[in-house]
Amino acid sequence: MEQKYILTLYEKRVKEEELPFFLGLMQHLATHGITCPQPIARKDGGFISEVVGKKAAIVSFITGKSRSVLRPEHCGGVGAVCAKLHVAAADFASTRENSLSLAGWKTLAAKIAPRLDEVQHGLQQLVQQELEFLEANWPQNLPGGVVHADLFPDNVFFLDDEVSGVIDFYFACSEAYAYDLAITLNSWCFDGRECNLTKAKQLVTHYQKHRPLNDAEKQAFPILLRGAALRFLLTRAHDLLHHENSALVTPKDPLEYVAKLKFHQMNTVKLA
Repeated sequence: MEQKYILTLYEKRVKEEELPFFLGLMQHLATHGITCPQPIARKDGGFISEVVGKKAAIVSFITGKSRSVLRPEHCGGVGAVCAKLHVAAADFASTRENSLSLAGWKTLAAKIAPRLDEVQHGLQQLVQQELEFLEANWPQNLPGGVVHADLFPDNVFFLDDEVSGVIDFYFACSEAYAYDLAITLNSWCFDGRECNLTKAKQLVTHYQKHRPLNDAEKQAFPILLRGAALRFLLTRAHDLLHHENSALVTPKDPLEYVAKLKFHQMNTVKLA
Protein backbone atom coordinates (compact mmCIF):
# COMPACT_ATOMS: atom_id res chain seq x y z
CA MET A 1 0.00 0.00 0.00
CA GLU A 2 1.25 3.46 -0.89
CA GLN A 3 2.38 5.43 2.17
CA LYS A 4 1.07 9.01 2.48
CA TYR A 5 2.69 11.91 4.31
CA ILE A 6 1.70 15.42 5.35
CA LEU A 7 3.96 18.46 4.90
CA THR A 8 3.21 21.01 7.62
CA LEU A 9 4.30 24.64 7.31
CA TYR A 10 4.27 26.39 10.68
CA GLU A 11 2.64 29.80 10.87
CA LYS A 12 2.54 32.33 13.71
CA ARG A 13 0.34 30.11 15.90
CA VAL A 14 3.25 27.77 16.69
CA LYS A 15 6.39 29.24 18.20
CA GLU A 16 9.57 28.04 16.52
CA GLU A 17 11.31 27.31 19.81
CA GLU A 18 8.47 24.98 20.85
CA LEU A 19 8.57 22.78 17.74
CA PRO A 20 11.04 20.29 19.27
CA PHE A 21 8.58 19.72 22.14
CA PHE A 22 5.58 19.09 19.88
CA LEU A 23 7.41 16.90 17.39
CA GLY A 24 9.21 15.04 20.16
CA LEU A 25 5.90 14.37 21.89
CA MET A 26 4.33 12.96 18.72
CA GLN A 27 7.37 10.77 18.17
CA HIS A 28 7.18 9.53 21.77
CA LEU A 29 3.45 8.80 21.61
CA ALA A 30 3.72 7.05 18.26
CA THR A 31 6.28 4.66 19.73
CA HIS A 32 4.13 4.10 22.85
CA GLY A 33 0.96 2.84 21.22
CA ILE A 34 -0.85 6.10 20.34
CA THR A 35 -1.81 6.45 16.68
CA CYS A 36 -0.87 10.02 15.82
CA PRO A 37 1.17 11.81 13.15
CA GLN A 38 4.75 10.56 13.46
CA PRO A 39 7.50 12.99 12.44
CA ILE A 40 9.68 11.72 9.60
CA ALA A 41 13.38 12.26 10.19
CA ARG A 42 15.67 13.77 7.59
CA LYS A 43 18.88 11.98 6.61
CA ASP A 44 20.73 13.84 9.39
CA GLY A 45 18.17 12.70 12.00
CA GLY A 46 16.48 16.06 12.46
CA PHE A 47 12.76 16.70 12.06
CA ILE A 48 12.58 20.45 11.36
CA SER A 49 13.31 21.93 7.93
CA GLU A 50 12.64 25.25 6.23
CA VAL A 51 10.37 25.72 3.21
CA VAL A 52 9.63 29.11 1.57
CA GLY A 53 11.02 30.85 4.63
CA LYS A 54 8.88 28.94 7.14
CA LYS A 55 9.72 26.11 9.50
CA ALA A 56 8.32 22.82 8.26
CA ALA A 57 8.11 19.13 9.08
CA ILE A 58 6.85 15.99 7.35
CA VAL A 59 4.63 13.67 9.39
CA SER A 60 2.86 10.40 8.67
CA PHE A 61 -0.72 10.39 7.36
CA ILE A 62 -3.45 9.16 9.72
CA THR A 63 -6.28 7.16 8.16
CA GLY A 64 -9.85 8.04 9.08
CA LYS A 65 -11.91 11.17 9.51
CA SER A 66 -13.56 13.15 12.28
CA ARG A 67 -17.22 12.61 13.07
CA SER A 68 -19.90 15.28 12.93
CA VAL A 69 -22.52 13.13 14.71
CA LEU A 70 -21.32 12.04 18.14
CA ARG A 71 -22.94 9.06 19.82
CA PRO A 72 -22.20 7.72 23.32
CA GLU A 73 -19.90 5.00 21.96
CA HIS A 74 -17.78 7.65 20.24
CA CYS A 75 -17.49 9.51 23.53
CA GLY A 76 -16.40 6.27 25.18
CA GLY A 77 -13.74 5.80 22.52
CA VAL A 78 -12.31 9.28 23.01
CA GLY A 79 -12.36 8.84 26.79
CA ALA A 80 -10.24 5.72 26.40
CA VAL A 81 -7.75 7.37 24.04
CA CYS A 82 -7.49 10.41 26.34
CA ALA A 83 -6.45 8.15 29.21
CA LYS A 84 -4.09 6.10 27.03
CA LEU A 85 -2.43 9.32 25.87
CA HIS A 86 -1.91 10.45 29.47
CA VAL A 87 -0.37 7.12 30.39
CA ALA A 88 1.82 7.00 27.28
CA ALA A 89 3.14 10.53 27.84
CA ALA A 90 3.89 9.98 31.53
CA ASP A 91 7.57 9.26 30.88
CA PHE A 92 8.03 11.90 28.16
CA ALA A 93 11.05 13.89 29.36
CA SER A 94 10.14 17.37 28.08
CA THR A 95 7.66 19.80 29.59
CA ARG A 96 5.79 22.85 28.32
CA GLU A 97 4.05 25.44 30.49
CA ASN A 98 0.36 25.89 29.84
CA SER A 99 0.10 29.47 28.58
CA LEU A 100 -3.70 29.23 28.82
CA SER A 101 -3.95 28.38 32.50
CA LEU A 102 -5.69 30.59 35.08
CA ALA A 103 -3.02 33.29 34.81
CA GLY A 104 -3.37 33.26 31.04
CA TRP A 105 -7.15 33.58 31.29
CA LYS A 106 -6.79 36.68 33.46
CA THR A 107 -4.40 38.28 30.98
CA LEU A 108 -6.64 37.47 28.03
CA ALA A 109 -9.78 38.66 29.83
CA ALA A 110 -8.14 41.97 30.69
CA LYS A 111 -7.25 42.47 27.03
CA ILE A 112 -10.78 41.95 25.71
CA ALA A 113 -12.90 43.00 28.71
CA PRO A 114 -13.95 46.42 27.30
CA ARG A 115 -15.46 44.70 24.24
CA LEU A 116 -16.96 41.53 25.75
CA ASP A 117 -20.45 43.02 25.88
CA GLU A 118 -20.26 43.34 22.08
CA VAL A 119 -20.37 39.53 22.03
CA GLN A 120 -23.26 39.29 24.50
CA HIS A 121 -24.74 41.81 26.90
CA GLY A 122 -23.48 41.16 30.43
CA LEU A 123 -20.58 38.95 29.31
CA GLN A 124 -17.91 41.19 30.82
CA GLN A 125 -19.49 40.85 34.26
CA LEU A 126 -19.98 37.09 33.84
CA VAL A 127 -16.31 36.60 32.94
CA GLN A 128 -15.05 38.79 35.77
CA GLN A 129 -17.16 37.01 38.38
CA GLU A 130 -16.15 33.59 37.07
CA LEU A 131 -12.46 34.51 37.13
CA GLU A 132 -12.79 35.60 40.75
CA PHE A 133 -14.55 32.34 41.64
CA LEU A 134 -11.97 30.17 39.88
CA GLU A 135 -9.03 32.03 41.38
CA ALA A 136 -10.45 31.37 44.84
CA ASN A 137 -11.34 27.72 44.17
CA TRP A 138 -8.95 26.39 41.53
CA PRO A 139 -7.64 22.96 42.65
CA GLN A 140 -3.94 22.47 43.26
CA ASN A 141 -1.57 19.49 43.22
CA LEU A 142 -3.72 17.17 41.11
CA PRO A 143 -1.98 14.34 39.23
CA GLY A 144 -0.65 15.63 35.96
CA GLY A 145 1.83 15.45 33.12
CA VAL A 146 1.80 16.19 29.42
CA VAL A 147 -1.76 16.42 28.02
CA HIS A 148 -3.31 17.13 24.62
CA ALA A 149 -5.36 20.14 25.84
CA ASP A 150 -7.39 20.39 22.61
CA LEU A 151 -9.01 16.97 22.17
CA PHE A 152 -11.98 18.29 20.18
CA PRO A 153 -13.98 16.13 17.75
CA ASP A 154 -12.12 17.56 14.75
CA ASN A 155 -8.84 16.35 16.23
CA VAL A 156 -9.92 12.70 16.61
CA PHE A 157 -10.25 10.43 13.59
CA PHE A 158 -12.50 7.37 13.31
CA LEU A 159 -12.77 4.38 11.04
CA ASP A 160 -16.41 3.37 11.29
CA ASP A 161 -17.06 3.75 15.03
CA GLU A 162 -13.53 3.09 16.30
CA VAL A 163 -10.93 5.76 17.05
CA SER A 164 -8.19 5.51 14.42
CA GLY A 165 -5.94 8.37 15.48
CA VAL A 166 -5.39 11.72 17.17
CA ILE A 167 -4.00 14.86 15.51
CA ASP A 168 -3.07 18.50 16.27
CA PHE A 169 -0.84 18.46 19.35
CA TYR A 170 0.07 22.15 19.19
CA PHE A 171 -1.71 23.07 22.43
CA ALA A 172 -0.14 20.13 24.31
CA CYS A 173 1.34 21.18 27.62
CA SER A 174 2.04 20.11 31.19
CA GLU A 175 -1.26 20.16 33.08
CA ALA A 176 -3.56 18.24 35.40
CA TYR A 177 -4.88 15.11 33.70
CA ALA A 178 -8.42 15.72 34.96
CA TYR A 179 -8.40 19.20 33.42
CA ASP A 180 -7.68 17.63 30.03
CA LEU A 181 -10.59 15.26 30.63
CA ALA A 182 -12.79 18.26 31.47
CA ILE A 183 -11.87 19.94 28.17
CA THR A 184 -12.77 16.73 26.38
CA LEU A 185 -16.11 16.30 28.16
CA ASN A 186 -17.12 19.87 27.36
CA SER A 187 -16.35 19.43 23.68
CA TRP A 188 -17.89 15.94 23.19
CA CYS A 189 -20.79 15.58 25.61
CA PHE A 190 -23.10 18.55 25.09
CA ASP A 191 -26.30 18.51 23.07
CA GLY A 192 -27.02 22.19 22.63
CA ARG A 193 -27.04 23.91 26.02
CA GLU A 194 -27.33 20.72 28.08
CA CYS A 195 -24.70 18.15 29.00
CA ASN A 196 -25.71 14.69 27.76
CA LEU A 197 -25.06 12.65 30.88
CA THR A 198 -25.13 9.36 28.98
CA LYS A 199 -22.28 10.57 26.77
CA ALA A 200 -20.43 11.97 29.78
CA LYS A 201 -20.72 8.69 31.65
CA GLN A 202 -19.37 6.76 28.67
CA LEU A 203 -16.43 9.14 28.30
CA VAL A 204 -15.46 9.05 31.98
CA THR A 205 -16.09 5.31 32.43
CA HIS A 206 -13.85 4.39 29.50
CA TYR A 207 -11.22 6.87 30.66
CA GLN A 208 -11.09 5.20 34.06
CA LYS A 209 -10.63 1.77 32.52
CA HIS A 210 -7.14 2.91 31.56
CA ARG A 211 -6.37 5.55 34.22
CA PRO A 212 -8.58 5.64 37.33
CA LEU A 213 -9.25 9.08 38.82
CA ASN A 214 -8.45 9.58 42.48
CA ASP A 215 -10.79 11.19 45.02
CA ALA A 216 -9.18 14.63 44.71
CA GLU A 217 -9.69 14.61 40.93
CA LYS A 218 -13.33 13.59 41.28
CA GLN A 219 -13.98 16.29 43.85
CA ALA A 220 -12.28 18.94 41.73
CA PHE A 221 -13.95 17.97 38.46
CA PRO A 222 -16.92 20.42 38.60
CA ILE A 223 -14.46 23.31 39.02
CA LEU A 224 -12.27 22.00 36.21
CA LEU A 225 -15.30 21.86 33.91
CA ARG A 226 -16.02 25.52 34.63
CA GLY A 227 -12.40 26.47 33.99
CA ALA A 228 -12.32 24.50 30.74
CA ALA A 229 -15.48 26.29 29.59
CA LEU A 230 -14.08 29.71 30.46
CA ARG A 231 -10.81 28.99 28.66
CA PHE A 232 -12.54 28.40 25.31
CA LEU A 233 -15.08 31.17 25.89
CA LEU A 234 -12.19 33.63 26.21
CA THR A 235 -10.09 32.41 23.30
CA ARG A 236 -13.11 32.28 21.00
CA ALA A 237 -14.24 35.77 22.07
CA HIS A 238 -10.72 37.06 21.46
CA ASP A 239 -10.57 35.50 17.99
CA LEU A 240 -14.00 36.90 17.13
CA LEU A 241 -13.25 40.42 18.34
CA HIS A 242 -9.83 40.55 16.66
CA HIS A 243 -10.79 38.72 13.47
CA GLU A 244 -9.44 40.14 10.23
CA ASN A 245 -11.82 39.96 7.30
CA SER A 246 -8.99 38.76 5.08
CA ALA A 247 -8.28 35.75 7.31
CA LEU A 248 -9.16 32.36 5.84
CA VAL A 249 -10.30 30.84 9.16
CA THR A 250 -13.80 31.63 10.43
CA PRO A 251 -13.89 32.35 14.20
CA LYS A 252 -15.79 29.83 16.30
CA ASP A 253 -18.80 30.96 18.30
CA PRO A 254 -17.91 31.91 21.90
CA LEU A 255 -21.60 31.77 22.91
CA GLU A 256 -21.41 27.96 22.74
CA TYR A 257 -19.04 28.10 25.71
CA VAL A 258 -21.02 30.80 27.47
CA ALA A 259 -23.89 28.29 27.53
CA LYS A 260 -21.60 25.50 28.75
CA LEU A 261 -20.18 27.69 31.51
CA LYS A 262 -23.66 28.66 32.67
CA PHE A 263 -24.69 24.98 32.68
CA HIS A 264 -21.76 24.09 34.95
CA GLN A 265 -22.51 27.04 37.22
CA MET A 266 -26.00 25.62 37.79
CA ASN A 267 -25.33 21.85 37.61
CA THR A 268 -22.78 19.40 38.95
CA VAL A 269 -21.50 16.62 36.73
CA LYS A 270 -20.57 13.95 39.27
CA LEU A 271 -18.02 11.23 38.62
CA ALA A 272 -18.49 7.68 39.90
